[in-house]
Amino acid sequence: MLQDLSYRIESEIARLVCRLPESVLKAIAGPPVRIDDRPLDLQVQVILRIAAMTRKREVPPPSLEGARRDLAYSGRQLAPRPSEALAEVADFELGGRPARRYLPLTKPQGGPGIVFFHGGGFVLGGLESHDGVCRTMAAHTGCPVFAVDYRLAPEHPFPAAIDDALTAFRDAVARADHLGVDPERLGVAGDSAGGNLATLVGLETEGEPVRPAAVLAIYPAIDFTMSFPSQETLAEGYYLEAKNIRWYRETYLAGEDMKHPRASPWFRESVAGAPPHVVVTAGYDPLRDEGDAWAKRLEEAGVQVIHQSPPGLFHGFWNAGGGIEAARVAIEEGLDAFRGLLRS
Repeated sequence: MLQDLSYRIESEIARLVCRLPESVLKAIAGPPVRIDDRPLDLQVQVILRIAAMTRKREVPPPSLEGARRDLAYSGRQLAPRPSEALAEVADFELGGRPARRYLPLTKPQGGPGIVFFHGGGFVLGGLESHDGVCRTMAAHTGCPVFAVDYRLAPEHPFPAAIDDALTAFRDAVARADHLGVDPERLGVAGDSAGGNLATLVGLETEGEPVRPAAVLAIYPAIDFTMSFPSQETLAEGYYLEAKNIRWYRETYLAGEDMKHPRASPWFRESVAGAPPHVVVTAGYDPLRDEGDAWAKRLEEAGVQVIHQSPPGLFHGFWNAGGGIEAARVAIEEGLDAFRGLLRS
């Protein structure tokens, strides 16, 4: 109870800081930051600086349960708070896993729907950490959103997460009438680890009667070898750090090949015929270069791709649209593009 109150106070303080006048933000932020000819967003710089001074993130964390609890709260700290109410938010089951249904007020029966996979390095995250993201997704797109609580490592290492993601999508297709959606216009979406899963669901359903109508891959993990340049240039100081990525990778893969195509989509032989994609990357994300390269590879293979890369934002910005203005704008642009693909 006291911890819940503490997180709520932290959230309100963080939102208040984001609303401070620009002159005050500049005084807190310090000298402007510019890497690879990309200026770091001022509000982001302030939030990162405060976080660096107040919150020590140990890797690996002293308590896995504590780390999961922390992300469940911190993921909502600056999360979007949609002004439009939803018709329903209810827990249910999808593909044998706990899930949460978000129904917009304007939901047309038999229209598009979205199966969502949360981020958290395949180790952390869940329905609570991305609740604000899913509420915003449903309200802004007008589509039902079905968030899946897939199994996490180390209790359930690779390939449990992708197996659960595929099973959930296939179950949503099979139960489309019950869920009130058109199976031919059912998309998949996810951020970070969830972006990896959404991407793989789009690829691994090749040859099936129904595959995703579109994929929204938000700063997706594409290459577990960490071989792209931004993994080094942005390795420290921008929320997601190289040490975190290595811990997530080792915990999830548990000794499996980093180049396994069910883990690292980059090493698949072919991506031709994949569903249309919206690929979102961020200028200050160590996963930026692999996401950019992935968007280019899909496009070169003839896949319809909308690639968005806001230059001053960081990994995790979809959980910060309730405080950081540039994040709010980028989220809306990403959702507009995804909605367009689902309704085309």
